[in-house]
Amino acid sequence: MVDLREQYLEIPHQTAITKDNASISIDFIIFYKVIDPSMSVLRVGNFAGAAQNVAATTLRSVVGDMPLDDVLSKREDMNASLRVRLDEVTERWGVKVTTVEVREVNPPPGVLDAMTRQMSAERTRRAAVTEAEGQKQAAITIAEGTKQAAILAAEGERQGAILRAEGLSAGLERILTVARGLDANTMQLSTSRPSSRSARRHRRSWWCPWSWADF
Repeated sequence: MVDLREQYLEIPHQTAITKDNASISIDFIIFYKVIDPSMSVLRVGNFAGAAQNVAATTLRSVVGDMPLDDVLSKREDMNASLRVRLDEVTERWGVKVTTVEVREVNPPPGVLDAMTRQMSAERTRRAAVTEAEGQKQAAITIAEGTKQAAILAAEGERQGAILRAEGLSAGLERILTVARGLDANTMQLSTSRPSSRSARRHRRSWWCPWSWADF
């Protein structure tokens, strides 16, 4: 009797060498489903044992094409590559590999120490960058505030100059208005008034009732 439900197979830790010669240990799970019961019985005697051996060799092949950084950071790509390659093999057994999930990747101790130092250095670098960015933004804010203050001060001076000029213009306009309102007689009286010396001579001749010719 063949179980047609989806099943899984655990692949224990396998040692593999990456493209850049780093030795790592990986374990993963294979999810599969029988799609042809007769082929699954007639083409393979022990599917679980055969699948484990095929999975181990396929894993070494996939990891050997990837550098260590990609193995650690691109797990989804590794899962997809393993699923495709395993499915190519199990298809002739009437079995479909539906999913492959890498559970744990254990790099060598030296690589772990290097990764720890690298992460520490990266955190230090990011902290320094964040601090520098904060100082930069503070300097920009201060400079912008100084600029705005200078602009406002200049605008105040300009408005003050405009108001003073407008006040002087209004005063001159009032003077011209008063000047235009003076009539011709007022202007003539102002311009024909006798001098003080002529007035005094006129007064003396007016009070004297005789002249030197009478004597």
